Amino acid sequence: MPKFRIYPTLLNTFSYFLRGKITEQDLIDRINRVPTVATEAQQRGVSFEEALIKGTNQDAFDPDILRKARAKLPRPMVATQAYCQYEIGDVTLYGFVDVLGQRAAVDIKTTANYQEGRFQFDHQNFYLPALQKRGIREMRYLITDFTDVYEEVYGLETDFQLQLDELYHFKTFLTEHQEQITDSKIMQI
Repeated sequence: MPKFRIYPTLLNTFSYFLRGKITEQDLIDRINRVPTVATEAQQRGVSFEEALIKGTNQDAFDPDILRKARAKLPRPMVATQAYCQYEIGDVTLYGFVDVLGQRAAVDIKTTANYQEGRFQFDHQNFYLPALQKRGIREMRYLITDFTDVYEEVYGLETDFQLQLDELYHFKTFLTEHQEQITDSKIMQI
């Protein structure tokens, strides 16, 4: 049985910590799932995803941006919020990908400032090997800054070494701070 159960967003948060963008206490709070109030930007991202996929509250967004983004969604859409799981040694990586097509998984992102290649080392890239048995060959990030739509595509040949290094470093962090970890789902000791 795996010792750790980790989701990619938590690994991304650890990456922010390593780069000095959040404090150790902020990281521990996120590990422990301490409730926080969603920011306006986070809520706008959730609303955009719902407008894009479900057609909910579409009038809150530029119709041209919605049209451009929808044109990049896989057809047919096999599933939305599809569960993924991938084993790496004593770690189970798990989570939900926004859209699953027949050959591509898509994660929808919103941002105030897009920079090309931003998601190259995102830990959600682990969804790619997790979904390979289901025929998925590409992990796509569908990104909008609400003025345009961008796409990053990563295939099965993607190099995961940086993400793996951060995963192993995160395991060490969790072990060293286990007395502060209250979310029993993260570590099974």
